Amino acid sequence: MFEKNMRIAYLLDFYEDLLDPHIRDVMRAYYDDDLSLSEIASGEGISRQGVRHLIKKGEESLEFFEDNLALAKRHEELTLVAEAVVKISSTLDEHGLDAQAEELRRIAQVITKGNQDVPKSN
Repeated sequence: MFEKNMRIAYLLDFYEDLLDPHIRDVMRAYYDDDLSLSEIASGEGISRQGVRHLIKKGEESLEFFEDNLALAKRHEELTLVAEAVVKISSTLDEHGLDAQAEELRRIAQVITKGNQDVPKSN
Protein backbone atom coordinates (compact mmCIF):
# COMPACT_ATOMS: atom_id res chain seq x y z
CA MET A 1 0.00 0.00 0.00
CA PHE A 2 2.80 2.42 0.89
CA GLU A 3 4.54 1.86 -2.46
CA LYS A 4 1.29 2.46 -4.33
CA ASN A 5 0.73 5.69 -2.39
CA MET A 6 4.28 6.85 -3.16
CA ARG A 7 3.79 6.07 -6.85
CA ILE A 8 0.51 7.97 -7.02
CA ALA A 9 2.03 10.96 -5.18
CA TYR A 10 4.94 10.86 -7.65
CA LEU A 11 2.62 10.73 -10.65
CA LEU A 12 0.56 13.54 -9.15
CA ASP A 13 3.66 15.73 -9.24
CA PHE A 14 3.95 15.15 -12.98
CA TYR A 15 0.33 15.24 -14.08
CA GLU A 16 -1.65 17.27 -11.53
CA ASP A 17 -2.34 20.06 -14.01
CA LEU A 18 -4.13 17.59 -16.27
CA LEU A 19 -6.63 16.63 -13.57
CA ASP A 20 -9.94 18.29 -12.86
CA PRO A 21 -9.24 20.93 -10.18
CA HIS A 22 -11.67 19.33 -7.70
CA ILE A 23 -10.07 15.89 -8.11
CA ARG A 24 -6.60 17.44 -7.88
CA ASP A 25 -7.46 19.23 -4.62
CA VAL A 26 -8.89 16.06 -3.08
CA MET A 27 -5.87 14.02 -4.16
CA ARG A 28 -3.43 16.62 -2.81
CA ALA A 29 -5.27 16.62 0.51
CA TYR A 30 -5.12 12.83 0.66
CA TYR A 31 -1.59 12.18 -0.64
CA ASP A 32 0.32 15.33 0.30
CA ASP A 33 -1.49 16.58 3.40
CA ASP A 34 -2.21 13.04 4.67
CA LEU A 35 -5.80 13.88 5.53
CA SER A 36 -8.28 11.08 6.13
CA LEU A 37 -11.29 10.45 3.94
CA SER A 38 -13.49 11.83 6.71
CA GLU A 39 -11.44 15.01 7.05
CA ILE A 40 -11.52 15.61 3.31
CA ALA A 41 -15.23 14.81 3.12
CA SER A 42 -15.96 17.32 5.86
CA GLY A 43 -13.95 20.02 4.12
CA GLU A 44 -15.43 19.34 0.70
CA GLY A 45 -19.01 18.87 1.90
CA ILE A 46 -19.31 15.40 0.38
CA SER A 47 -19.46 11.85 1.73
CA ARG A 48 -16.45 9.66 2.49
CA GLN A 49 -17.57 7.46 -0.37
CA GLY A 50 -17.60 10.50 -2.65
CA VAL A 51 -14.05 11.33 -1.62
CA ARG A 52 -12.95 7.74 -2.25
CA HIS A 53 -14.60 7.83 -5.67
CA LEU A 54 -12.74 11.03 -6.59
CA ILE A 55 -9.43 9.58 -5.40
CA LYS A 56 -10.00 6.36 -7.37
CA LYS A 57 -10.93 8.36 -10.48
CA GLY A 58 -7.81 10.51 -10.05
CA GLU A 59 -5.58 7.45 -9.61
CA GLU A 60 -6.96 5.93 -12.79
CA SER A 61 -6.38 9.19 -14.66
CA LEU A 62 -2.79 9.45 -13.42
CA GLU A 63 -2.04 5.88 -14.48
CA PHE A 64 -3.62 6.59 -17.89
CA PHE A 65 -1.45 9.67 -18.35
CA GLU A 66 1.71 7.77 -17.39
CA ASP A 67 0.82 4.84 -19.65
CA ASN A 68 0.43 7.21 -22.58
CA LEU A 69 2.98 9.94 -21.87
CA ALA A 70 5.56 8.16 -19.68
CA LEU A 71 6.94 11.42 -18.28
CA ALA A 72 7.70 9.95 -14.85
CA LYS A 73 9.47 6.95 -16.36
CA ARG A 74 11.49 9.19 -18.65
CA HIS A 75 12.44 11.41 -15.71
CA GLU A 76 13.68 8.40 -13.75
CA GLU A 77 15.72 7.21 -16.74
CA LEU A 78 17.29 10.64 -17.27
CA THR A 79 18.12 10.92 -13.58
CA LEU A 80 19.99 7.60 -13.74
CA VAL A 81 21.87 8.75 -16.83
CA ALA A 82 22.82 12.04 -15.17
CA GLU A 83 24.09 10.18 -12.09
CA ALA A 84 26.21 7.92 -14.31
CA VAL A 85 27.63 10.93 -16.13
CA VAL A 86 28.61 12.55 -12.82
CA LYS A 87 30.35 9.33 -11.74
CA ILE A 88 32.29 9.25 -14.99
CA SER A 89 33.28 12.88 -14.51
CA SER A 90 34.64 11.95 -11.09
CA THR A 91 36.83 9.31 -12.69
CA LEU A 92 38.07 11.85 -15.23
CA ASP A 93 38.91 14.24 -12.37
CA GLU A 94 41.00 11.52 -10.73
CA HIS A 95 42.98 11.16 -13.95
CA GLY A 96 43.65 14.86 -14.30
CA LEU A 97 41.16 15.41 -17.12
CA ASP A 98 39.48 18.38 -15.46
CA ALA A 99 38.17 20.03 -18.64
CA GLN A 100 36.50 16.83 -19.81
CA ALA A 101 35.09 16.22 -16.34
CA GLU A 102 33.64 19.72 -16.24
CA GLU A 103 32.05 19.22 -19.66
CA LEU A 104 30.41 16.02 -18.45
CA ARG A 105 29.05 17.84 -15.40
CA ARG A 106 27.53 20.45 -17.73
CA ILE A 107 25.95 17.65 -19.75
CA ALA A 108 24.52 16.15 -16.55
CA GLN A 109 23.11 19.56 -15.69
CA VAL A 110 21.37 19.78 -19.06
CA ILE A 111 19.96 16.29 -18.58
CA THR A 112 18.53 17.30 -15.20
CA LYS A 113 16.67 20.28 -16.71
CA GLY A 114 19.59 22.66 -16.53
CA ASN A 115 18.24 24.42 -13.47
CA GLN A 116 19.82 22.29 -10.80
CA ASP A 117 23.42 22.52 -9.75
CA VAL A 118 25.29 19.32 -10.41
CA PRO A 119 27.84 18.99 -7.62
CA LYS A 120 31.48 18.49 -8.48
CA SER A 121 32.41 14.91 -7.68
CA ASN A 122 35.19 14.27 -5.23
